[in-house]
Amino acid sequence: MSPAEFDFVIVGAGSAGCLLANRLSANPDHRVLLIEAGGKDDWFWIKVPVGYLYTIANPRTDWCFATEPDPGLAGRSIHYARGRVIGGSSSINAMIHMRGQASDYEAWARATGDERWLWGGTDGSAGETLTIYKELEDYFGGADDWHGAGGEIAVERPRVRWKVLDAWQAAAAELGIEPIEEFNRGSNDGSAYFHVNQRRGRRWSMADSFLHPIAHRPNLTIYTHTQALHLLMDDQVHEGQRDGAWTEAQHRATGVRLRKDGQIIDVQARREVILSAGAIGSPQLMQASGLGPAGLLTQHQVPVAVDLPGVGENLQDHLQLRTVYRVRGARTVNTLYRNWITRAGMGLQYLLLRSGPLTMPPSTLGAFARSDPALASPNLEWHVQPLSLAKFGEPLHPFGAITPSVCNLRPTSRGHVRIAGADPLTSPKISCNYLSTDADREIAVRGLRMTRRIMAAQPLARYRPEEVLPGPRLESDDDLEQAARELGTTIFHPVGTCAMGAFDSHGRPRSAATVLDTDCRVYRVAGLRVVDASAMPTITSGNTNAPVMLIAERAARAILN
Repeated sequence: MSPAEFDFVIVGAGSAGCLLANRLSANPDHRVLLIEAGGKDDWFWIKVPVGYLYTIANPRTDWCFATEPDPGLAGRSIHYARGRVIGGSSSINAMIHMRGQASDYEAWARATGDERWLWGGTDGSAGETLTIYKELEDYFGGADDWHGAGGEIAVERPRVRWKVLDAWQAAAAELGIEPIEEFNRGSNDGSAYFHVNQRRGRRWSMADSFLHPIAHRPNLTIYTHTQALHLLMDDQVHEGQRDGAWTEAQHRATGVRLRKDGQIIDVQARREVILSAGAIGSPQLMQASGLGPAGLLTQHQVPVAVDLPGVGENLQDHLQLRTVYRVRGARTVNTLYRNWITRAGMGLQYLLLRSGPLTMPPSTLGAFARSDPALASPNLEWHVQPLSLAKFGEPLHPFGAITPSVCNLRPTSRGHVRIAGADPLTSPKISCNYLSTDADREIAVRGLRMTRRIMAAQPLARYRPEEVLPGPRLESDDDLEQAARELGTTIFHPVGTCAMGAFDSHGRPRSAATVLDTDCRVYRVAGLRVVDASAMPTITSGNTNAPVMLIAERAARAILN
């Protein structure tokens, strides 16, 4: 096959890649190639919201990564789901529309030196971040001070409620976690049912939002079942090609080597290569191409093109502590699923009305609170599910139960993603290093204790909750810390592995950990950007898909300008 040439080559048709393909191909003079290692997103279980039970840990739609054994998880290795399908993780995720808190974007502004990341102005006006969120949304309640209408991302209220979760919400209120209307107004104090990325009861992925409506454009080419192997680079960088993060560029990205239909082909990018392969895939491809920590690359006999110490470092994730409480006299997914008649009823309700349990995201009710009253904003989040199971992919428990999972929103533990060898088809080593700091361990124990206090509150008494995990026999801080290690698992929010950072007046990063400037350009490599969750300098307070869309929209505007 002869080499193909495009203006922009985008690696990864996940959330960010779909938006970028939309924005960059809007100009008919741009030839855009979008590359996806997985297949099409036309499988039935992708569109049915509850289908996450079948898409996660399924190689048809999931990379099925596994972490390295983690001392913070009592030596366990855990499944690390990442979308491998058109739409990426937005085709298999929880569908929760969560922007984060204003304080998250204040942290980004400090880390990057770019005040455009701020949520709003000091005068109360909407900043660029809130403005972009509103422009991207098609909110079920119409446009208002907090939301937009007519954008591509559908945001709906959930189509099912549960009395036992209403009781949980009332119990949380006894601890001062008051019910609120929603979580996307800059401060998430309180509890509410999550808003979801659905349209009329069907999953509304970022491919539905941005890619499928424009896939017919003649200047847009989409390769599926195509694996990116290496970045192609030119050693000669002309002076006119250097600016911003590319001031000291040693190389220019010129294309990507691919494996497609059993053949190796090279595709050329006249303007830019954009990596949107996610917080695991993007640093892996960079390292396999010689962009990363020199010591790591040398260890695996990968020629060092540019020594970038931050590539693959700074991995952050939300560790959820999944407690399970048996309940009696309550309608839960467990009790409904036990009976074939109620199972059939759930299916019929979905087919006819697009409502009921089959429209349910993995987590239905949320709550935010502070582990310490002195904190300026909430640092704990609960995802409360009207079901229980050992882990995704395994059967539901044979008794009625709910799962209140609590997580530390601002972990101080840091992990990394590193290639395991020179072969780009070998899965990378993912080390999360959960609970590796005193602060994270202390907050984990506080979160478990607060969960117990909620479950013991009067509004839940009618359901006679009985703690199954971690178990009432565990009382001391040491016991609960060990329980956190044994119960903890990812909530699938890896970020930060190619982090944005601040640059000095000479165009040099102020920290060795910085990989990108605030426009997502890779330091010292012209013509290359990383636009996905890798770019986050710090993790946001909650689910990470919406913040990825913010980053992608900002990057698209920077490219087009």
